[in-house]
Formats: sequence, C-alpha cells, structure tokens
Amino acid sequence: MSGGSERADRSVSEARLSRVQRLQVRLLHAYFRLVRPMTLGVRAVVLNEAGEVFLIRHSYTPGWHFPGGGVEAGEAMVEALARELHEEGRISLTGPAQLHGIYFNRKTSRRDHVALYIVRDFVVDEAKRPDWEIAEAGFFPLDALPPGVTSGTRRRLAEIAAGHLPATDW
Repeated sequence: MSGGSERADRSVSEARLSRVQRLQVRLLHAYFRLVRPMTLGVRAVVLNEAGEVFLIRHSYTPGWHFPGGGVEAGEAMVEALARELHEEGRISLTGPAQLHGIYFNRKTSRRDHVALYIVRDFVVDEAKRPDWEIAEAGFFPLDALPPGVTSGTRRRLAEIAAGHLPATDW
C-alpha cells in the first residue's frame, strides 16, 4: 500500500474515534508515564495452517494490530502473552511461542518496549465477539490484509516473511 493510502486509511480510522476516546488514550499514557519508569508489552503474530494472521481492531485506537498488551508487575512475558491472547482473541497456546524480537516503541513513548512472539501452536476456544475493547478480530490472508493495518504491523509481517532479523524500533 502506498504511503498516501496508508495515511488516508489512518485519517479515516482516527476520525472514527470520539473526542472522549482520544482523551482516554491520552490520560492512560500520562498515567503510565507517572507510575511506570518503563512499560513492557507483548504482541503475538498468530499464524494458522492456512497461512493467515490473526489481527484485532481496538475500539479506542485506529488500525489493525497484533493481539497483545502490557506485562503486569510479577507477571512473566509468556504469561502476559497467554492472558492477552485469551482476552483479545479467545486463543489458547498449545505449544511454546517463539520470541521474534524486542522493539523500542518510541512512537508511543520514550519508555515503551514490545516483545513480539510468533505463535503457531494454538487453538481458538470460541469466536471472539466485539466488546468494549476489541471492535473486530479475525484471521486474514497475508496477501489480503484489511484496510488500516498499522505500519508497525506491516513491517513486522514483512520482516518475518523475509526471514530478516528484527529491527530495533517498532
């Protein structure tokens, strides 16, 4: 997708967010800056046997993303990954997830880091239904991703498909 098309998709997605939702995101980021010197998150590239990737679209931020979220105090990254996969996709791990890389997410904050895992061994417990956090979720062919997939998500998929080492920045 060209840069102009991606910007247009992002503008349309951002326009869908209400002022209240944008304010909520800003307040959460400000809160985390105060209470956490560094934030650590996990995301998963969930790939099924048909060669499709699982993506989610949040209700409070634009674009399609890999499922994931924050690692809580006292929680191991793989525990956070399993929890987030279940919460956001009703997906349960049936084998080990492979750590692909750890990224500095400087677009979010000067403190944010993301551990990206590749997940191939899993079961879908039930279809994910929309809720207050996840507006949409599903598996998509790698050559037919939905409009609005974030640039970071696209870069990670290209990295994995080409067998490249992870970049340093998300």
